Amino acid sequence: MTELLLYTQWNPSLEAFCIGPLSFRWYSLCWLIGLIVAYFVVRRLYKEQKIKEELFDPLFFYCFFGILIGARLGHCIFYQPDYFLTSFKGFVEMLLPIHFLPDGDWKMTGYAGLASHGGTAGLMLALWLYCKHTKLSLWTVLDNIAIATGTTACFIRLGNLMNSEIIGKATDVSWAFVFEKVDLLPRHPSQLYEAVAYALLFVIMWVLHRRWPQKIGTGWYFGFCLTYIFTFRFFIEYTKEIQEAFEASLPLDMGQILSIPFIIVGVWCMVRAKRIEI
Repeated sequence: MTELLLYTQWNPSLEAFCIGPLSFRWYSLCWLIGLIVAYFVVRRLYKEQKIKEELFDPLFFYCFFGILIGARLGHCIFYQPDYFLTSFKGFVEMLLPIHFLPDGDWKMTGYAGLASHGGTAGLMLALWLYCKHTKLSLWTVLDNIAIATGTTACFIRLGNLMNSEIIGKATDVSWAFVFEKVDLLPRHPSQLYEAVAYALLFVIMWVLHRRWPQKIGTGWYFGFCLTYIFTFRFFIEYTKEIQEAFEASLPLDMGQILSIPFIIVGVWCMVRAKRIEI
C-alpha cells in the first residue's frame, strides 16, 4: 500500500457542478469546451480567407452531429456489436441516450460509449454534406477543420481522464495513475498521453498554417492531421488496456486496426497535395 502512495491517486467526481436538479459532468463539459475552442479557431480561419459569414454559420451543427452520430455508431458497431445489434433494446440504446433496466423501466444515461474513429468518419461525411450545401471547396473546409482538430481531440481525452476510462496498462513508471474507480493498480495515464499529443498537434498545425497559408485547400493539412493522429494512436494503443474481451484474441487491438485506413488516407492526401503544388 505504501508503494501506491508514490503514484497519482485518481478519483475525481464525475460531476463538475450542479444547478438545482441538473448535474453537469466533466466529460460533457470537455466535449463542449473542445468544440467551442475549435469553433472560434475555424471562424478566424474563415475570416482570414474572406469566406462569407453566412457560409460559416451552419458548420458547427454539421460538425457536432457528424462527430456525435459517427462516434456513437462507431463504438456500437465495432466494439459492442453483440450487445447493440442483436436485440431491439440494444438497437434503441444505440440511438438514444438511455439504458433499459431489468424490471422493464429505463433511465437516462447519456451516450456511454463513443469511438474516435467513428467520430472522424462521421465528421468527414458531415463535412462532405456541408460542402454540397454551401458549394465551398471540400479540401479547403477539410484543411481548416484539420488545423483546429487538435483542440477538440485534446479536451475529449481530458474528459476520458476525468471519467477514468480508456485506461492504460499496469506499469511501475513514476508518473503512473491509480484509477481508484477501476482498481488499485498503477497504470499508464494513456488519456493524458493523447491529450498532450493532440495539444501539440494544434500548435504544430497553427505554426505551419501561418507559414504556408497557400497549402490550405490542397488537402495537405487534412492529410497531416490524419497521419499524425492515427499513427500516434496506433502506437499509444500498446500502453492501453483492451476495451472489449474479444480484442485479446486479435493480433492488433480494434483501435489499431481502425487506425490503419486513416493513416493510408492521410498519407495519400499529403502526396496528392504535393503533386498539386508541383
